[in-house]
Amino acid sequence: MNQQVLEAKKKTVAEIDENLKGAQSFTVVSYQGLTVAELQELRRSLESAKSTFVVYKNTMVRRALEDTKRPDLGDLLNGPNAFVFSEEISTGPKALVKFARTHEHLVIKGGLVEGRVLDADGVKAVSKLPDKNGLLSMFLSCLNAPITKFAATIKAIVDKQNPAAAEAAAN
Repeated sequence: MNQQVLEAKKKTVAEIDENLKGAQSFTVVSYQGLTVAELQELRRSLESAKSTFVVYKNTMVRRALEDTKRPDLGDLLNGPNAFVFSEEISTGPKALVKFARTHEHLVIKGGLVEGRVLDADGVKAVSKLPDKNGLLSMFLSCLNAPITKFAATIKAIVDKQNPAAAEAAAN
């Protein structure tokens, strides 16, 4: 094999390795039948979701998965595929599922999330998870709830013991 070709393949595998290391989720999609304009629209929606849409040869992706000691994707890597690397677990899959609703040619095949191989239904389930900001707000509301209930209970006790002070505070 030509030395230049071999070096180019090594460089591609290294690039995929870097993308895999920086990604929380990795999704495999079939994009056959999409127009150039539709692909540009998909790329723009994925960019706003902090995700990257890239086309690689399946053999290069297999080699990169082996190098990073991630599970083999098996039949997902058959046929023409594109790959979506997402910085957050649910943002890329969420954008893909939303786009696939209106564009029948985009087919979600499956992917990897936290080292687990998922089929298309698994990726769709991941897309329903809240993003990082949503999870943080849910967590903070859980932390805030007991304190708020405690304060309301103390206020109710004070109001019950001293009704005149409660009326003055309300006015």
